Amino acid sequence: MDIVHSHAVSNETEGLSRFDGTLYQYFHDGSRGLHRLWDSRCFDYGKYQVLHFLLSNCRFWLDEFRFVGFRFDGISSLLYLHHGMNKAFTSYEDYFDESVDEDALTYLALANRLIHILKPEAVTIAEDVSGMPGLAASQDKGGYGFDYRFAMGVADYWIKLIKEVPDEYWPMGNLWYELTNRRSEEKTISYAESHDQALVGDKSIIFRLIDADMYDHMSIGDENSRVDRGMALHKMIRLVTLATAGAGYLNFMGNEFGHPEWIDFPRPGNNWSYEYARRQWYLLDNPYLKYRFLAEFDRAMIATAKKFSILEKTGPRLIYEHSDNKLLIFERAGLLFAFNFHPNHSYSDYLFEAPAGKYKMILDSDARQFGGHGRLVTSQEHVTQVHHLADRNANLLSLYLPCRSAIVLQHVR
Repeated sequence: MDIVHSHAVSNETEGLSRFDGTLYQYFHDGSRGLHRLWDSRCFDYGKYQVLHFLLSNCRFWLDEFRFVGFRFDGISSLLYLHHGMNKAFTSYEDYFDESVDEDALTYLALANRLIHILKPEAVTIAEDVSGMPGLAASQDKGGYGFDYRFAMGVADYWIKLIKEVPDEYWPMGNLWYELTNRRSEEKTISYAESHDQALVGDKSIIFRLIDADMYDHMSIGDENSRVDRGMALHKMIRLVTLATAGAGYLNFMGNEFGHPEWIDFPRPGNNWSYEYARRQWYLLDNPYLKYRFLAEFDRAMIATAKKFSILEKTGPRLIYEHSDNKLLIFERAGLLFAFNFHPNHSYSDYLFEAPAGKYKMILDSDARQFGGHGRLVTSQEHVTQVHHLADRNANLLSLYLPCRSAIVLQHVR
């Protein structure tokens, strides 16, 4: 459940604001009690009445509705007096200065302790963009007790690449850094796109990639270069995000098959319209549309992750990266992941150093069953060969890497 204890509505009819006639019963008095960006009220976590109210709310959902997990919304806004607005967190000093609301940190620690005492199997997740150290560390080790934290920078980086950088200039080294930049001692959940991109008129990844052509060119047999690019990158982005994730992978409902539009609930801004208050599941079920290809790839991707327990294994370990050729190759859980993000350059007999042995291809984003071009033979096998380099012998693997495609190979021996 998405639980919002980082702020409260300013609405005085249904909300807590001015509940007793004052602005400060549950909130800070004066300007500190107002979140100007969100037009909401900021709790005073130093008041015991606030602690009692919020902690009892946690217990209410556990006891009455039997929830077994919470995603704590907007943690960055709660943690800092500046609410994380227009703030770049570039050093550890940013986490331990006078801008930190220590009362709020105390509340988060109490909430996690209460939840896990009442229901030890419960899961708590922190939505924090700042990277506050210790949020997802156990309280026994001096942390605040969340079980997981979101890797929010990953989704932001994908949108930045898609919006601002042409495909042929995507920096592979920077991409690898963003995908793997996390503390190993804290469990992290990665995702390619967040719920925010599917709500209130924003655009999901697939809609940014294909845009209006989704309305006219998603029929099977309708060849369209923008749709072809969008589907290829959609599969690759999701696979590399999952394969490099720390301890979990998240998807917003419908995005796995490339849902074309956003969700927008009735509100004054849309004249209380229900037009976009939906997910169009029939698109997935229509055998004549390409959405089913994306869904099939997602099923195969998730099945592979489960079969090899990818998210339970350490890593990933980078094997090869070439920014000019747009190649990213790494290993994890006995699998080799090879990505060619180049928009038009395919590479035949591409050599790179890899652990010695035999490899069998078990997943191909370009397979026809996933709406691809079928440029690779299914279940093909490859064996490393010893090459004499200038200063040593090395085991090199030779692969055909089609443009805008990704393959997964199992190290069989």
